[in-house]
Amino acid sequence: MNFDQCLDRYAELTVKVALNVQPGETVWINTSLSQPEFVRLVVKKAYEAGAKTVHVEWTDDEVTRLRYKLAPQESFGEYPQWRADAVTEVAAGGGAYLLIESRDPDLLAGTDPARGASFQRAAGAALAKWREYTYTDRATWSIIAAPSVAWAEKVFPELKGDEAVRALWEAIFRATRCDQPDPVGAWKTHNETLQKRVDQLNAKQFKKLHYSAPGTKLTVALPEKHVWSGGNSANAKGNAFNANVPTEEVFVSPHREGTEGYVSSTKPLSYSGNLIENFTITFEKGRIVDFKAEKGYDTLKELIEMDEGSHYLGEAALVPHDSPISNSNLIFLNTLFDENASNHLAIGRAFSSAIEGGENMSQEELAQHGLNNSLTHVDFMIGSAEMDIDGELADGTLEPVFRAGNWAL
Repeated sequence: MNFDQCLDRYAELTVKVALNVQPGETVWINTSLSQPEFVRLVVKKAYEAGAKTVHVEWTDDEVTRLRYKLAPQESFGEYPQWRADAVTEVAAGGGAYLLIESRDPDLLAGTDPARGASFQRAAGAALAKWREYTYTDRATWSIIAAPSVAWAEKVFPELKGDEAVRALWEAIFRATRCDQPDPVGAWKTHNETLQKRVDQLNAKQFKKLHYSAPGTKLTVALPEKHVWSGGNSANAKGNAFNANVPTEEVFVSPHREGTEGYVSSTKPLSYSGNLIENFTITFEKGRIVDFKAEKGYDTLKELIEMDEGSHYLGEAALVPHDSPISNSNLIFLNTLFDENASNHLAIGRAFSSAIEGGENMSQEELAQHGLNNSLTHVDFMIGSAEMDIDGELADGTLEPVFRAGNWAL
């Protein structure tokens, strides 16, 4: 592939599809120092699309790690209110937020997981207003990725430095359809395909989903009048955007108290700079009552014990095993990609849009309809070529939804 051409297409896709930048909008970009040239290219295309102001907030993995090793414990219970106010102001003003993910998936290995948990709680509380805009899709937001050396070398351990970064760039281009002549057009078609699945599932209104696979026997109940989503969304002004690039999923939020059984992970989870691997979670009446992990048990424990809501599910997503990212046979060690290679669930907050009229409901009203609330929302991967899923209709009839990891509807 022509690298420079693909990079340009990726930046264009980010501005025109992920964010769909409109004239006069403010754009906030949160990114790392790993790929400044690509960030500048995105900024250029955002201004060319008519952006009023593009604010770039830079971070650095090494500075982050130094903080987690050396800062006083009490500092992790604080979050800068000025930053929370700034991103909330952008959202309230109809602007767009972009996260360019490039963190080392094992960045905080060897640090105290309690520090990460304290910071997540503080961030969750401080960013509550901003998250109301993003969880309801009233504001435009999106997550894409760009390689760092540390991340690339973990995905391609046989390569080093620039060679690893180049290989990860090429994998990202393929996963985001930027190796195609017209990625923007390809994403229009892809979003339409996902919408057809959404429409099909919404018409079914399954009462429950029954999952079966090695290490997994799980039933997930769905709320009445639930709404599946997938592909692009529309913000408060009616402008479409893609919150994740790439995305291969259709998703819904389960009923808070309706999950029963046990489920096993099929891919590592990078959470708060630590890898959690080969874990199993058991549910009773929706609540996590037991969990095990071969690696990262303490980090998983901190995640589950974040608050009461983190003991429940906020999302169930369906992704066929026969999909571009899965077929690459790569483990990206990054949830943005790995969740789009596998059926997955999410611990924590549900989506307000997951029931009819939910975008206009209070948290109390959403809870009455069975939706979970939490400071966190973390996806973990459970799908494989051995997973079967049945949908249970209102009359108890079972219909195949997945067989051997792929769509059976």
